[in-house]
Amino acid sequence: MNYFASWYTFALVAVDEIDRSDELKNQWGWGGFTTHDLKRCRLLARSVALIYNWWSLFVRLADPEHHREAITSRPLLLTALARRTHHAGQVTLTVSSAHGEQHLARRAYLRIAGFMARLRQSAEQLDALGRWYRILSEALRHYLHGRQLEPPIRLNPA
Repeated sequence: MNYFASWYTFALVAVDEIDRSDELKNQWGWGGFTTHDLKRCRLLARSVALIYNWWSLFVRLADPEHHREAITSRPLLLTALARRTHHAGQVTLTVSSAHGEQHLARRAYLRIAGFMARLRQSAEQLDALGRWYRILSEALRHYLHGRQLEPPIRLNPA
């Protein structure tokens, strides 16, 4: 039984990694771009990886418990239009979506907006690095099991 459990865990991790590399190749354009100019190849590969990481964190803020592939999350979250209005010292953002699953987009945006509002209220004493660690902790909550990331302690120069 123990052998089966460890094999099953290994298989789940392997399938998850295959899915991620397949997503990078097929949905993010990481497969197929080649040139003899190694510098441009590396620049494009690094750019795709950076954008993929930023998008993954944004989508994790919307739904920390699940990995959402770009083929479904980008059309859902990027096809909306927004209008910002100012009235009585308050800024309102009105988001309109024509997506068939707009209720999912609404829930995602409300979750992100709620987190950012709580962060703004409770983290006034934090510097930019501390706020960034709070955002990362929320986005990676599923993996951290509720633990908060802390910035590394800076060493004092001798």
